[in-house]
Amino acid sequence: METESPDNSALALARLRALVARCAAGEKLQGERELAAALDVGRRAVRRALDVLEAEGQVWRRQGSGTFAGAEPPQAAAMPEDLARRSNPLEVLEARLNLEPALARLAALRASPEQVARMRTLTGRIAAAEDADARELWDGALHRAVAQAAGNALLLAAFDMLDAVRRDPLWRALREQARSHTATRRYAEHHARIVDAIAARDPAAAEAAMREHLAMLARALTPYAGLEVAIAV
Repeated sequence: METESPDNSALALARLRALVARCAAGEKLQGERELAAALDVGRRAVRRALDVLEAEGQVWRRQGSGTFAGAEPPQAAAMPEDLARRSNPLEVLEARLNLEPALARLAALRASPEQVARMRTLTGRIAAAEDADARELWDGALHRAVAQAAGNALLLAAFDMLDAVRRDPLWRALREQARSHTATRRYAEHHARIVDAIAARDPAAAEAAMREHLAMLARALTPYAGLEVAIAV
């Protein structure tokens, strides 16, 4: 078993700190084995020194890529397909339950007559849809129409990102598994109540109707998604 004396670890840290100071920001460091040989210390001492420098913000690591000098740069915004892989149906439903009822409340305060008319048209399209693809298309259009009517560009952007994850084929397949004839009819009733509340300028009713709609979807989806923890609704 490799052992390191305190002196060896301190020496590794001092030498590695000096090496990093000579590197350009973002420059990739050698691997632990090469660093140990170059600094004439053990690998365990190098590993400990890297831990210290990472905690100090002098280096950063990315799994599968290596260790780099300087502070870690801000990560680019995750793409929907990346979020879909890193997320799960529980997180999608939790996010929707926190966002969309608030959007429905705002829509009840701000929707124009034209926007309400469009929502009514979309509820009819959903009810008339004869296949899963059509239902998904018109359902997504209705929920986005509510988000647009909320009149908040930042919340709409959040909705669009979430909706892009929601359209991932995995989530679509799970939702279709969870649909039954009875559930589809109930969803149509929910949609009508949401739009009626928005048209009536009743923000509390619009928020409650959207929450009830998403809560029913959550309860229907949970068994098919293999989730062990029930979502709070």
